[in-house]
Amino acid sequence: MKKTEQKAEQKTDKRYEKSRQKKQAPRDESKGEPKSEPRSGSRGDSRSGKKSAQKTECVFGLHAVQALLKTSPKRVLELHLLTGRSDQRLQEVVAAAEQFRIGIIPATRQQLDEMAGVGDSREDADHEGNHQGVIARCRPAEAQDETYLFKLLESLAAKGEDPFLLVLDGVTDPHNLGACIRTAEAAGCHAVISPKDNSVGLNPTVRKVACGAAEVLPFIGVTNLSRTLKKLQDAGIWTTGTAGEADKSVYEADMKGPMALIMGAEGQGMRRLTREHCDHLINIPMGGTVSSLNVSVATGVCLFEAVRQRNSV
Repeated sequence: MKKTEQKAEQKTDKRYEKSRQKKQAPRDESKGEPKSEPRSGSRGDSRSGKKSAQKTECVFGLHAVQALLKTSPKRVLELHLLTGRSDQRLQEVVAAAEQFRIGIIPATRQQLDEMAGVGDSREDADHEGNHQGVIARCRPAEAQDETYLFKLLESLAAKGEDPFLLVLDGVTDPHNLGACIRTAEAAGCHAVISPKDNSVGLNPTVRKVACGAAEVLPFIGVTNLSRTLKKLQDAGIWTTGTAGEADKSVYEADMKGPMALIMGAEGQGMRRLTREHCDHLINIPMGGTVSSLNVSVATGVCLFEAVRQRNSV
C-alpha cells in the first residue's frame, strides 16, 4: 500500500475515533454511570463547561416570560415548554425565543411542575406554581440597592419628574408582593422599595403574580429602611404612611408632588421606626364590618387615589 493511502486511512480512523468519543458521555468513575451532558441548543450551557457552577433562576408564566424576553433577553438561557401546546400566546413566546436564538426544550407537565415547585395537591397547583406551560431558566437579575435608588432620583430630577415611590414595610407573602408590584407598575411608580430582612424577595412566584411588572419596575432592597426613609426626606420627598388610626383619609390627603407611599406588613402594619419617619399618616375609610383590607388591595386604593390627584394637576 502506498504511503499516501496509509496516511488517508489513518486520518479517517482518527476522525472516526473522535466522533465516537463525542457520542459517548464521560463516565463518573465513582458511580460507573455516564455524566449528564448539557442540552444542546440552550445558550450559555456549554460555555467553559461550568453549567453546574452557574447560578440560575426560573421565571414562569406567560406574562412574566414575555416581559423577560422583551426587556432582558440576554438573561435567558433556555425555555422549557409544555409538549403538545401550540396556541397563539405560546407561539409568540416561541417566536421571541427564536429571534434571540434561545434554546427551546420540550417538557412534560410533571417536569414543569417540578421546576416551578408545584406540589401534589390542587391547592399547591393553584397557589404555588401555575407555570402556564412555559418556564424560562435564566441568569439572576442584578440586585438593585440604595445606591441605585438615589441614582434613579437624580435621573428623575434631571428630567423634571416628581418621584413616585412605593415602600413596603415587611411584606412576607409572595402573592401580596407580586400584586403590589403589578399595581405599582400600572400606577406609574418609579420603584418599589422593601427591606432585605424579614420580607419576601423577588422569587418565581412573585414574578408570576406580577404578570411581567417585576421585569420592568425596579425592586430595591435596602438594609436599613428607616435610614433610607430619612434620606428620602432629606432629598425633598414626602413620606406618607398608612395606618387605621390616622385622622386623615387617603381622599383628604395631598398626594401630589414627590412622594413615597408606605404600606405596612400583613396584620401588624408599619413598624415603629418606619412610622416615625412618616411625614403624614392616612387611612382608608371602611364602610363595612371588617377592620382592614389585604395589603395589596389597600395599596391599589392608595396608589390610584394618588394617580387621580397627580393627573388632575
